[in-house]
Amino acid sequence: MVGFQSIVGQEQLKAHMKGALETHKVSHAYIISGEKSSGKEFIARIFAMALQCEQGGTEPCNECRSCKQALSKNQPDIIYVSHEKPNSVSVDDIRVQVNNDVAIKPYSSRYKVYIINEAEKMTPQAQNAILKTLEEPPEYAVFLLLVSNVNSLLPTILSRCVLLNMKPVRDALVKSYLMEELQVPDYKADVCVAFARGNVGKAKALASSEEFENVKNEALGLLKYLQDMEIPEIVTAVKKVGEYKLEVNDYLDILAIWYRDVLLFKATADVNQLIFREEIQAIRKVAGRSSYEGIENVIHSLDKAKRRLDANVNFDLTMELLFLEMKENG
Repeated sequence: MVGFQSIVGQEQLKAHMKGALETHKVSHAYIISGEKSSGKEFIARIFAMALQCEQGGTEPCNECRSCKQALSKNQPDIIYVSHEKPNSVSVDDIRVQVNNDVAIKPYSSRYKVYIINEAEKMTPQAQNAILKTLEEPPEYAVFLLLVSNVNSLLPTILSRCVLLNMKPVRDALVKSYLMEELQVPDYKADVCVAFARGNVGKAKALASSEEFENVKNEALGLLKYLQDMEIPEIVTAVKKVGEYKLEVNDYLDILAIWYRDVLLFKATADVNQLIFREEIQAIRKVAGRSSYEGIENVIHSLDKAKRRLDANVNFDLTMELLFLEMKENG
């Protein structure tokens, strides 16, 4: 059964949607704002499915014709607005799929629901085009704009929509979801949870990513032997990092979590609090030889490297400086 109970966390958001369904006070336009991969489209699909359900309750029944069509993404009155260019939703996309379509009454349902994923990619012209429809929508139209960056929308669009912000999900909830629903082992779930920072979609993707597992193992290997490496070996390691399809920030996060573990173990000698607890021997060794100041210097250097890369400073240079700092202090 797919329904609001399938959404991990997001209690306020679920309560708002169920309240709107129960009181039949559904707004014409909603913005669902949340991090990339946080499950915005999944939430929008469940809300759309509940809106169109023939039973008319606060949960989709999963049994009626509309729910079955929605589950297979074939419900004619739930429209997923697509865009050809990967980095922009054009004015033509909006005109053809929304403005020209919205005047046609629903095919078989109470509402016509338009789901616009990555709505922050709408060009200013596209936003102005949809604004006209948001200002005078037909009674049956409901728009769900899904965004990772709400500030990229025009203030006039924001003022005509109900803004629903997704909140980071508690680590314990994410961990139990990974372990119970996806059968991820305990220690691996901890690593994914630490990286995801409350983003269930990201935790799920990391748990099933072979590349993440390989990158993690390689990063840990590098951390263990960094003290014995010469400059040419460090340069080779930097080149290897550049080949990963994984975002470089994820790689830097692996390093940061390792050093936080080292710092925590140095301060408490408690293995149970560590994320990389299966690496306890190496962590104990580094904690023993490093000073508190040295470990903190490395953690600051990792943050600095992230900022440099965000500012498009040369990748190889940034990473070489970082590794030298780690070698010196860790």
